[in-house]
Amino acid sequence: MPDSALLKRTELPRPNVSESQAADILKEHYGLEGSLKELGSQQDRNFRIDTGEDRYVLKICRSEYATIELAAQNAAMRHLATLTDMVRVPAPILAAGGEDILFLTVDDEDYQVRLLTYLDGEPLTQRKFLAPPVVAGLGALTARIAVGLKDFTHPGLERELQWDLRRAGPVALHLLKAVTDQSRRDRIAKAMVTAVKRIQPLAGKLRVQPIHHDITDDNVVARPDREGRLMPDGVIDFGDLVSGWLVADLAVTCTALLHHADGDPFFILPAVRAFQERCPLNEAELKALWPLIVARAGVLVASSEQQLAIDPDNAYVQGNAAHEREIFDVATSAPFALMEAAILDAVGHGAEGFDSSVFGQLLPDIAPETVRVTDLSVMSDALVEDSWSDPQIDWKLLARAAAETGVASTRYGEYRLSYTRTLSEREPATFALHVDICLPAATPVSAPIDARVIKDGHHLILSSADISLHIDGVDCPLEDGGEIRSGEPIGVVAGVLGAIGGLRVQLCRDADLVPPLFARPAHARVWAGLCPSPSALLGCELDAPGPHSAELLDMRRRSFAKPQKNYYANPPQIERGWKEHMFDVTGRSYLDMVNNVTILGHGHPRLARAAGRQWSLLNTNSRFHYASVAEFSDRLASLAPDGLDTVFLVNSGSEAVDLALRLAWAKTGSHNIVSLLEAYHGWTVASDAVSTSIADNPRALETRPGWVHPVTAPNTYRGPFRGATSTADYVASVAKALNAIDEAGEKLAGFICECVYGNAGGIPLPPGYLAEVYGMIRARGGVCIADEVQVGYGRLGHFFWGFEQQGVVPDIITIAKGMGNGQPLGAVITSRAIADALENEGYFFSSAGGSPVSCVVGMTVLDIMRDESLQENAKNTGDYLKSRLEALGQRFPLVGAVHGMGLYLGLEFVRDRETLEPATQETAAICDRLLDLGVIMQPTGDHLNILKIKPPLCLSQDSADFFAAMLEKVLSDGW
Repeated sequence: MPDSALLKRTELPRPNVSESQAADILKEHYGLEGSLKELGSQQDRNFRIDTGEDRYVLKICRSEYATIELAAQNAAMRHLATLTDMVRVPAPILAAGGEDILFLTVDDEDYQVRLLTYLDGEPLTQRKFLAPPVVAGLGALTARIAVGLKDFTHPGLERELQWDLRRAGPVALHLLKAVTDQSRRDRIAKAMVTAVKRIQPLAGKLRVQPIHHDITDDNVVARPDREGRLMPDGVIDFGDLVSGWLVADLAVTCTALLHHADGDPFFILPAVRAFQERCPLNEAELKALWPLIVARAGVLVASSEQQLAIDPDNAYVQGNAAHEREIFDVATSAPFALMEAAILDAVGHGAEGFDSSVFGQLLPDIAPETVRVTDLSVMSDALVEDSWSDPQIDWKLLARAAAETGVASTRYGEYRLSYTRTLSEREPATFALHVDICLPAATPVSAPIDARVIKDGHHLILSSADISLHIDGVDCPLEDGGEIRSGEPIGVVAGVLGAIGGLRVQLCRDADLVPPLFARPAHARVWAGLCPSPSALLGCELDAPGPHSAELLDMRRRSFAKPQKNYYANPPQIERGWKEHMFDVTGRSYLDMVNNVTILGHGHPRLARAAGRQWSLLNTNSRFHYASVAEFSDRLASLAPDGLDTVFLVNSGSEAVDLALRLAWAKTGSHNIVSLLEAYHGWTVASDAVSTSIADNPRALETRPGWVHPVTAPNTYRGPFRGATSTADYVASVAKALNAIDEAGEKLAGFICECVYGNAGGIPLPPGYLAEVYGMIRARGGVCIADEVQVGYGRLGHFFWGFEQQGVVPDIITIAKGMGNGQPLGAVITSRAIADALENEGYFFSSAGGSPVSCVVGMTVLDIMRDESLQENAKNTGDYLKSRLEALGQRFPLVGAVHGMGLYLGLEFVRDRETLEPATQETAAICDRLLDLGVIMQPTGDHLNILKIKPPLCLSQDSADFFAAMLEKVLSDGW
C-alpha cells in the first residue's frame, strides 16, 4: 500500500508562480533574460526562456517532493549524455551560485527550482496519426533509454511515486473517489481489478531497474525525416524517474500511443517489436505488458479527474483529459487474451498449435465426404457482378448448395467478399473464425469433447480446460452448468423436420472469451491462434487456402522484368473490381482514383458479356474481313472533327504515338519533331524519344536523339512564365526551336503534345497557345499531333477531346487507354492524305490492333459511355470534386494548386507557396497513407509531387466525397 505522503502528493496543485515571477528568478539566479512561455505540466510549473542565443526550461516544483529525487533526475540526464548511441536529453544548468537545485520562497510558498537546456523539436501529441516507422522509433527510443539507465545508480531512485505501475491498483483506488461519473468509475475499477489479477502471478519475474517511466508522445521531441514525418530523437521531463519494472517503461510508451491508434490496439506492435530488438523482455514481462497498459490507462483517467477537481484551470490537464479517455477506451476494447497473443506473436512467440486429434465427431450421422464446401472468397465464381453486396448472399449460396447435395459448409479462415465495405477508411472484418453448415433439420449433434455445458439463450458453449466449443442452431435439452462426455448427444439441428437447418460452429482456446465471428485481416493470424479451425469436428477439410501475396510478389520480382514497376513497395494483391472499387484477396475494398485505363469502371457486366460472346465466335487479325472492324473504324472517325476521317487501329498508346510519328515523317519527308518538356508519350523507341519526363526516365533530357527538339513546357503554375498571360512567352520558346531548324536548313516533320498537360497533373495550356503553335508548324509544312491517350475520350467532361479546350483541330489524333476499358486497344485518327503517305513505305499491320474482340469492346465502351452519360458524369462529379479539393487548399499550406478539369485532376503539393519547392517525399508518404485508408493514389509530375486523379468515369459523388474526406484526414492527422 502506498504511504500517506504519496497519496497526499497526488492531491497537490501546481506551484502558484506567475510568468513575471519566473522571469525574476531567471534574471536573479541564472543571469538570463528573454521571452518566456509557460509549458504544460500536471503538477509542476515549467517555463521556456528564449534569450535570443539559447533556450532553456525553468522547472519549479513544490517542496513536498524530495530533493534527492530531483538530484537523481539531474544525475540521470548527465549519465545518459555520456553514453554512445543515445538519444538527446536535456542538460542541467548550475545557478549563478553553483547550485544544482535552488530552494526559493515565492508568495510564502516554498519551491525547488532547476534549469535545463531546451531540446529543439516538436512533441508528437498533436500529431493524430503516427506512421508505423514513427511508432517503431518511439519503441526503439524507449529501449535505448532503458538500456542506458540499466547501470545507473542513485539513492533518489527509491521513491514513492503515484505513476509507479507497481502501485497502480492502490493508487487508482484512491483516485477513483474523484471520478464523479458513476459509469466511468465502475469501468475503471473493473479494468483495474482484472489487470492487477493478471499481473500478480507474473510480478516475481518482472525485472526491476532504473526507468524513465514517462516516455510518451508528450515527453519526446521529434524532428522531420525526409518524408516529412516527425521521428522522435530526444527525451525530456525525467520527473517520473524511479527504480521500477523494466517492462513498465514500454507499457507507459505504448499507453500513450493508443490515442493515435484510431481505435486499433494492434497499433502499438511496431513499438513492441522495436523495443524487443534493443532490450529483450522475458516471457513474463511480455505477458504483463498489456495488463500494465490497461492499468496505466486507468490511472491516467482517474488522475486527470482528480487533478481537475483540485486545479480546474490547469489547461494542460484539460487538454490531455480527452485523449486520456480515448486511451482508456482503446485499452479496454480488446480482450486481454487477444492482446497477450498479439504481443507474443509480434516478437516471434506465436501460439502453440492445438492438437485436434482429441475431438470426436460433432455430426456422427453425416459422412464427411458428403459435405460440399462453398466458396465465398474474393475469387468465387458464385459471386456474380455485385451480388456480394447482398447481406444474405452467404446463406443464399450455402442453402443452394445444400439443396443440391444435402449438406454444405462455409470455410474457416476464408476472407469473405460479402463482408467487404466500400468507401471504408479501415479494413473490415472479413476473416471467418467459424463455419456455417446447412444440413437437414433434426440431424443429431454430439459432444466432441468432455465439457461443461453453458447455455446463453440459444447460444451453446461446451467448455473444457483446453478449448471451448461455441454452437448456434441446435435444440439442446441439456441443463446449464451440467457435464457432458465426448460422444454423448447434445441435441439436434433446429428446424422443422424435413427442412434445411443451419448450424454455426466455432472454437476458442480462452474460456473467458466470446470471440467474434470475423476478424480484421491485420488481426487474423492472432485470432486464428485463439480460435483454431473446427475442421476436425466434421472430419473433413473446411480450411480455406490462405493468400500467397508475398510469395507471388517474390515470383513477380524473379520472373517479371524489373523495369516493369508496380505501385507501392508492399502492394495489396488486387484480384477483383466493381465500378470504381477494387478488392484485394483479403476482401479489403479500395477506391480506385488512378485507373484511367478502365474508363467505364471495373467488372462492367455489359462489356464482359459482349467480349465473352465475341471470344466465343471469333478473334483474329484485321486482315480478315469482318463487320466489327469496319463499324468501329467508322464510328471513331465520326467522333473526330471534319477532315479527320481515316483510322488506324493498334493495341496501345505507345504504338499509336509511334505510328503518328511515322505518319508525320512519311507525309513531310523529314524527321524533326518539336515536343514539350515534362511530357510522356510512350515506351516504344519513337514515342520514348519525344518523351522528356524525368519522372519516367531520369536520363530523358540527356538521351534525346537529334531529331527531337524539346521546348519549354507551358506550365503556367511552376514554369518560367506563369498565369494566363504567359502565352506569348511560351510560344516564343517554340519559335526559337523552329528558327533553329530553319537556320540548319532542315525541314520540319511536326509537333506533338498533350492538349492538356497530363503528366504534369492536368494543367491546361495557356489560352491560344495551340492556335499559334499549330499555325507556325503548318506554315513550315509540318503536321500537328494531339496526344489524347490520357486526357481525351470524354475524361475532361467539358470536352470530348482535349484539343477542343484550345479551339483547334490537329492533323493526327492518338488515343488508347480508356477506349478499350483495359482491352489492348489504341487508334490513330487522321486525314486520308496523311494516312496514304504511309503506303509509300509499305503496308501497316498490328496483330492485335482491330481484332474482332477489340473492336467489339471498343464499340461497347462507346455505347456504355453514351447510355450511362459518363462524359456528363465526368463533368459534374469532376467539377464537384475539384471544388472540394480547392477548399482543402484554403486550409492546408501543403496544397499548392488544383489543376485540370473533369475527371483528370492534379493536386500539387509544395513546401512553400512562394518558392514552389516540391513536396516530393511528403506526396509519396501521403499516397501510402491513403492506401491504408482505402484509396489508391499515385504521384505524377517531374517532381512526383502531384496526385494524379483520373478515376473511372463512373465515379459517384459519394466516392468523390470519400476521397476528399480521406485526403483531408491525412492532411489533418499526418502521414
